Amino acid sequence: MYTTYQNGLINSTPVETKTNPTNSPTSPQQPIKPLQTIKQWLENIEIHNPAKARFFCKMIPAQCPFERDICLFGRRVAHIPPLCKLNPFYDEFVSLRFRALCYLADQCGEDISAYC
Repeated sequence: MYTTYQNGLINSTPVETKTNPTNSPTSPQQPIKPLQTIKQWLENIEIHNPAKARFFCKMIPAQCPFERDICLFGRRVAHIPPLCKLNPFYDEFVSLRFRALCYLADQCGEDISAYC
């Protein structure tokens, strides 16, 4: 931005900045983010079919299946914490399952207690 003084008034005019073509968002040199692409694909799945919704509800568990208590002689020796948060698509799968449950309950009027 540069400033000029004319007749006691200040006039500020922005100066055009040169853009670097390698920093532009459409540059072919941007790194490809395959995880982000898959996450967006999972978020964009629309559920309009009851069979598809039931499939998602059956295939995506309601809670982490890897969490365990290791017991020896009736006493808890160790605890394996839920490892689902390590999955980079965990939030997208939970969201997809929730959308499938909502579709079955709201649109189809089904009892979803079997999936919980």
